[in-house]
Amino acid sequence: MATLATTTAEKTTAEKTAAEKKPVMDEKPQTKPQRARVDDRCKVFCGTANEALCDDVCNFLGLTRGQALVTRFKDSEAYVQIQENVRGADVFVMQPTCKPVDMHLMELLLMMDALKRASARRITAVVPYYGYARQDRKDKPRVPISSKLVADLLTTAGADRALVVDLHAPQLQGFFNIPVDHLFASPVLVDYFKKLALPNLTVVSPDAGGVERARFFAKKVDAALAIVDKRRVEMNVAEVMNVIGDVNGRTCLIIDDLIDTAGTLVKVAEALIQSGATSVYACCTHAVLSGAAVENLVNSPITEVVVTDTIPLTELARNTPKIKVKSIAGLIGRAIQSIHEESSVSRLFV
Repeated sequence: MATLATTTAEKTTAEKTAAEKKPVMDEKPQTKPQRARVDDRCKVFCGTANEALCDDVCNFLGLTRGQALVTRFKDSEAYVQIQENVRGADVFVMQPTCKPVDMHLMELLLMMDALKRASARRITAVVPYYGYARQDRKDKPRVPISSKLVADLLTTAGADRALVVDLHAPQLQGFFNIPVDHLFASPVLVDYFKKLALPNLTVVSPDAGGVERARFFAKKVDAALAIVDKRRVEMNVAEVMNVIGDVNGRTCLIIDDLIDTAGTLVKVAEALIQSGATSVYACCTHAVLSGAAVENLVNSPITEVVVTDTIPLTELARNTPKIKVKSIAGLIGRAIQSIHEESSVSRLFV
């Protein structure tokens, strides 16, 4: 009994000593800067399409971007070499398929193949802009379903899962035979326009296909909803027919997933002004801005165009005061953290 009592006393003394040696924790951790905690087995790589966004995401996560050599031979053939150990790592490869589309897509495929052959434990293709999403069906005889083909290519190259932002049509997730996390840029855009506090706001869908997106946005900013009925006469050319909804004397916000040539957007804005709108704003996730898009926006009645940084802007677009860019690096960073930690990404939705 004496031995047992002595042992108990020694254990109690040891526990007190250990407790005294523990560091004192901050009583208000919520006052500290929020920093994602990611272990050293999580690595983020990127191609040449949007290195700035990848660096912002890595900065959010507290990581250093993975070291990779992505270059080209004289005949423009791509060459990729992963320059650090990834054996057993949870790897994320970030690459939007923006202009030049095929070149950037090929870089993504080659990087994933290199990582797979280097024994990465899991590879996630992070595609902020999925460029082939508009070719999602056979709308004419003898045409491919390109978005399905690209999804198959990503899987074959080694992707175990995909992380995409604002697909042209949400049902494209069904083209993948791997898990897909579909993020929306709405949290970033909604937050901006809530702070802007536009008077008598009406959210406008530029076509029938975008009604669900516009309705969701209108609900979050507590605004009315209108729809523009349009008829597309040929590729990249649209003819606006009429405005469905009351926009007279109101501030209109056109919301879409992407702006390509801006032809549709400008015609919608002109139709809204003709219907009595006092001012027109526009926002989208993907600023493709091909051809004379920037010039079209500058010469349009649109007051401001808000886009995200899924696609890097050209120098002309960056120097255009009418175009404002909001970053989604934090949104993508939190999604990467959730995937790595095997936690839910549903908290990222508005």
